[in-house]
Amino acid sequence: MSNSSLSHIQQIRSFKELLETPFAGIVNAMCFSRNLEGDFSEIVAKFEMDENILEIDIDELKALELSEKGQLAREILLKDLNLLKEFGASPVLNLIKYYDADEDNPIFPTDVYSFHVDRSPIPTATFLCTYFGEASEIVSNSQAVQKILIPEIRAQLLELYSNSKANSDFESFLIENFFDLHYKAYENAEIVNLGLGNLWKIAVDHPDNEVLPCLHRAPKEKNGQIRLLLIC
Repeated sequence: MSNSSLSHIQQIRSFKELLETPFAGIVNAMCFSRNLEGDFSEIVAKFEMDENILEIDIDELKALELSEKGQLAREILLKDLNLLKEFGASPVLNLIKYYDADEDNPIFPTDVYSFHVDRSPIPTATFLCTYFGEASEIVSNSQAVQKILIPEIRAQLLELYSNSKANSDFESFLIENFFDLHYKAYENAEIVNLGLGNLWKIAVDHPDNEVLPCLHRAPKEKNGQIRLLLIC
């Protein structure tokens, strides 16, 4: 993979460094690489899912009867959660069969399977780690284009706006409907898989951010496989 496709990613040596290091320059993604021990699949198998996404209750997690490797995995999960909470974040553990897909949008989907940025009204960052299942992906801002800037798409959006009888102007209409958050990777773009066990911090779109927001997307889940994801 070329250096240019990875130049927006900074490798971090510790959890503390990840929490405390600010984004700067072109860096909008930081990775604390880890090879985690423990059986996270055992924890996934302990929960029954009636819906496509389940937020794990921490008391239920602590009460699980687990093997030695399952206990090790649980200790890692609880440690990650506690460190992020001490930092002031609000992490959650999700079990994910799949996300709801935006199949009814007449122009392009605005779901998390599309490369997109997170937006916040206050300075913050998104933390995420996949412990089991397919991992999320990112792409460099230089290797993608905002979909609302693609001429044929913009023409379709203008037509949709004209027919919508919206009270806002066109640019506000794009924001209100989340069209501006989504990007299309170039055909030869180098997609970076975030990997299992690695803890990532990625930049979001907010007024005081001095770096570009990180373009990321959820993976297409393997049939029948549930993801275990920490996010905040």
